Formats: sequence, structure tokens, C-alpha cells
Amino acid sequence: MTEINAAYLGHSGTTDVISFCYLEHDEPLLADETAIELIIGVDVAMREGTTRHDSSYAAELVLYIVHGLLHATGEDDLEPAAAQRMRQQETRVMTALKKEFIFSDIFPAGTIALNHKS
Repeated sequence: MTEINAAYLGHSGTTDVISFCYLEHDEPLLADETAIELIIGVDVAMREGTTRHDSSYAAELVLYIVHGLLHATGEDDLEPAAAQRMRQQETRVMTALKKEFIFSDIFPAGTIALNHKS
């Protein structure tokens, strides 16, 4: 994640999620095309999920997916007002998802972190 963050974004250190959106507004998406690519920092999710009292590994992974998809739709969190709007959208989406899913059933603790290296 550190290497990808530096190579593609020019940032140093690790991060939770990096989004690449390949959608063109006027072009139709073909069935075999990749529209959005998310690079998830599973190690960050494991660390944050175990150190924060209000989270878990699974909840962090879902949050990073939501956060990455919001970035892919054009949302940004670099300016304070934009960051606040993005956090509100994250909260709205996470609340809806929590009503429908048990995150730990989808992402049992450690399964992705242990298997993510090829």
C-alpha cells in the first residue's frame, strides 16, 4: 500500500483505501471492463479495527469500501467542508448496511489480511 500510495498519488506512508475510477461520463461501460478499482489497506483495517473501541476489522473493511466508492463518485475529503459531507455520507451508508448485514460474517477477522499476499 505504501508503494502504491507513493507511485500513484505521490503520498508517503500507508493509507486505508486508494480508488481508481475508470468511468468516462459519455462512454458506456462494456461488460468486461473494469469501472472502479479499490486498493484496500487490510493491514490498516486490522490495526484500526483492533485499536478503536467503536470498530472492528470487518467494520473497517466495509468502511474503506464505502469510502473508496464515494471517492470514485467524485467525493473528496481534502477540504474540511468536503470531508464533513463525505463523513455524513459514510455514516448514512454504513448505518443502512449495518441494518442488512453482519460485517463479521462477510469478513471474518484476519481472513483477508492473512491471504492477501500472492
